[in-house]
Amino acid sequence: MSGRILGLDYGTKTVGVAISDPLLLTAQELETITRERASALRHTLVRIKEICEEYQVEKIILGYPRNMDDSEGFRCEETKEFRKLLEKRVDIPIEYVDERLTTVYADEILEESGVAKRDRKKFIDQIAAAIILQDYLDNYKV
Repeated sequence: MSGRILGLDYGTKTVGVAISDPLLLTAQELETITRERASALRHTLVRIKEICEEYQVEKIILGYPRNMDDSEGFRCEETKEFRKLLEKRVDIPIEYVDERLTTVYADEILEESGVAKRDRKKFIDQIAAAIILQDYLDNYKV
């Protein structure tokens, strides 16, 4: 694999985005894509496609929001629908990685870094995406 891996944390009004380094060792936060309405995904999908082309992405890791009891709720269904839409835009394999507690960990990282509570929302989704991607890089990649 010569391209990079993209990590996504899909949410109701945001998608956190992270990218691997070229050696597939570390994940770095990239950006948070926001939208006005949960259903307004066109801009989000276009932006993800642009990022994939810019970074020569060869795989996408999408956080999968299982419930704490390992069941699948409505957020899993929304994530599956988002994956279907994304697959129509990019010809790149997409894999799920369990994302339970990543937002909690991301918030702890921001708190430990001294980021004020009111400013955390700007960064929390992309940090969660980096945690999801780093988990994949550490535990699941080839």
